[in-house]
Amino acid sequence: MLQAIRDRIESLGPYPSLFLLAVPTAVVEPLKLVAVAVAGEGHWITGTGIIIAAYATSLLVLERLFVIVRPKLMTLGWFAGLWHWLVRTRILKWLVMTKRAIVSWISKSLAA
Repeated sequence: MLQAIRDRIESLGPYPSLFLLAVPTAVVEPLKLVAVAVAGEGHWITGTGIIIAAYATSLLVLERLFVIVRPKLMTLGWFAGLWHWLVRTRILKWLVMTKRAIVSWISKSLAA
């Protein structure tokens, strides 16, 4: 059954794949804000439960769905460009942070 669902999803075109990914994202992401609001009203257990469910859905459902539809999305020029820019930016940020950490560690080691 799961393979049949996956096959059906893989048969979609790029824009239906994007829509398929956007709909659950549009539901899950605002739930995280709702969880913060609920917790802010003093309902810590309920707010925590909502945020755990929202993050679990993001990790377990949306991530898996993205893995399935990513090849179709990468056929969209604008999406592929945006994706490569985001990945490159994340890697560059990691490199800058790593360099700062190493320089700081060396400076502290030499000062001691």
